Amino acid sequence: MRKKKATVFMAVMALAAGLTAGCGSGADAGKDAQKTPDAEAKTDGEDAGQGEQASDAQEVTVWYYWENEGHQLVLNEVIQDYNASQDNYEVTAKYVPFADFKKQLSIGASADELPDIAILDSPDHASYVEMGIFEDLTGKFNVDNYYEGTVNSCTVDGKLYGVPLGANCLALYYNEDMLNEAGCKAPQTWDELKETAKALTKDSVTGFAMCSVQNEEGTFNFVPWLWSAGAGSYEIDSEGGIRALTFIQSLVDEGVMSKECINWTQGDVMNQFISGNIAMMVNGPWQIPTMQEEAPDLNWKVTLLPKDSEYKSVLGGENYAVIKGGNTQGALDFLTYASSEEKSKYLVTNMGYISADKTVAESQFEKDTPYQVFVEELNYAMPRGPLAEWPSVSDAISLAFNMVITGSASPQDAAAEAQQTIDGIVK
Repeated sequence: MRKKKATVFMAVMALAAGLTAGCGSGADAGKDAQKTPDAEAKTDGEDAGQGEQASDAQEVTVWYYWENEGHQLVLNEVIQDYNASQDNYEVTAKYVPFADFKKQLSIGASADELPDIAILDSPDHASYVEMGIFEDLTGKFNVDNYYEGTVNSCTVDGKLYGVPLGANCLALYYNEDMLNEAGCKAPQTWDELKETAKALTKDSVTGFAMCSVQNEEGTFNFVPWLWSAGAGSYEIDSEGGIRALTFIQSLVDEGVMSKECINWTQGDVMNQFISGNIAMMVNGPWQIPTMQEEAPDLNWKVTLLPKDSEYKSVLGGENYAVIKGGNTQGALDFLTYASSEEKSKYLVTNMGYISADKTVAESQFEKDTPYQVFVEELNYAMPRGPLAEWPSVSDAISLAFNMVITGSASPQDAAAEAQQTIDGIVK
């Protein structure tokens, strides 16, 4: 086993009320997310809440990028429970800022100071695989019961290079009082969405909104429309791709979606919805705790994203990856424990995620909660990529729909320009 420097888990404070989890798209982690306490907050160089490491136990280290202290706390509790359950391995964990994560893994590879497990954003998985630092887990971990999209997010060239931790996706929220007043039902198709948005747009209320910023967060919100129209991630200059861009353009041109959406993060869109300025929005399950806390009297529900040719959503969340050349057996032993029904349900529920394991997800929430719609939506959720160069593809896609929303290019011209860039990356 490769020798590594001892790592420490950042000290964590009490779990803040109203946890909100960020999506795997790199979007807002929720308004209550806080910074990890600095190194000065550590006590005697030990992990928070963990005792002295057993001298005969093999070390297993975990790196993660969550700033949210609530996420850190629940992970630490699972680690503590695992360490107390057996004597062979001692797990510790370390916070590495998201912006530095890939750099630190690269430096660690050359310095032989990598962790045994990395927790990473699912759309980035393929780029890390390309670095050659992940263990091939094909046949070593059973993912038969996992959602197909989550498994695909950590599969490259038919080989499994990770284990899905937790998932999220996008669905349509709607203000039920506004729909009832307008005599409308929750829309299930694109045509119904437009007609309902028209009926709801009046005075200071706009019928529909979704985050459309020109970055990965915006791409995260747009690709379900692309896929629903029958286009692939790399086929924006196609009949389906142009139809998706044209549909978004029509929502803006007809005044049922504000151009301001190009400046609104997913958190901003949620705030507009809470304030009653928009009647329907695209967003994820990580917003539910904040909405329940800040707008307890707001009458809202969730439904599947309206479809064109088929229902589609986009997959977010994190994956575990085992580092090649490290303590593979110890890493797999911990992942088996952390992925058990009891522990995984505790972990993902308290992070605002949905279990990537269907058998766990189906019993994770009560049937009358809004989370249940997201469990159903996961059946239609697809990963971005997986492709090492996905960030560059995403840039081309987000530029295309921003040009269409602002009116600086037609759907046809924006699609052609984006396709030229994508072809230079993929082909």
